[in-house]
Amino acid sequence: MFSEDDLVPISALQHIAFCERQCALIHVEQAWEENRLTVEGRNMHDRVHERDAENRPGVRIVRGLRLRSLRLGLAGVADVVEFHRDTGGADRPFPVEYKRGKPKDDDCDRVQLCAQALCLEEMLECDIPGGAVFYGTTRRRLDVDFDADLRAETEQAARRVHALVESGVTPPAAYGPKCENCSLAGLCLPKQTGGGRSVERYLEECLKS
Repeated sequence: MFSEDDLVPISALQHIAFCERQCALIHVEQAWEENRLTVEGRNMHDRVHERDAENRPGVRIVRGLRLRSLRLGLAGVADVVEFHRDTGGADRPFPVEYKRGKPKDDDCDRVQLCAQALCLEEMLECDIPGGAVFYGTTRRRLDVDFDADLRAETEQAARRVHALVESGVTPPAAYGPKCENCSLAGLCLPKQTGGGRSVERYLEECLKS
C-alpha cells in the first residue's frame, strides 16, 4: 500500500504508455510546454468538468469525480462517471474519459481509463466491467472492456511510473513518428539526442533495482 504522499497522477500512466521519456520529463523533471493540441485537450476537459451532475432515467452522471488508489499509488480526476441502475437496484459505475483527437493504435488511452476503473473499484468496493473513451475528432465513444489483459497492463504501467519517479532519472530519447505531435519535442530533442540504451531496457533495470 502507498501513502498519500507517494501517489502519482493517473494521467502519468497514459504518458508512460505513450512514451517513457515524455513521462519522465513531466513527472520527474516537472517540464511542460503547451501546443495547439494540448490547449484544445485542456479546454475540452474544462468544459466537461464545468457542467453539473445530472440525472437521467436509469443513470446519474457525475463530472470531475476525484479518484484514488492506495494499492496502486494513484490519484486523479475522472472526467465523467455514469452510475447506471441495474436490475437489482444497485448503481454500476461506468467511467468515461474525454480525448480531443481520435482513437490511437496503442493502449495509452485505454490504460488511463482502466486505471480510473481500478480506483473506483477500490473506493466503492465494486466490480466495473467496462467504460468508454469519447473522442472529440470523431464525436464518438469507443467502448473499452476491462479484461484481465488490460488490467494487468494497467497495473504494470503503474509500477513502471513509480519506478521511474523513484529513480529520478530521465530515460534517453528514442525518436519515432509520434514525436511529431508531442508538445515536449522542443525540450526532448529526440532527433538530436536519440540513441544509447533502449527505453524498455532502462525501465526493466529500474524495476529490478
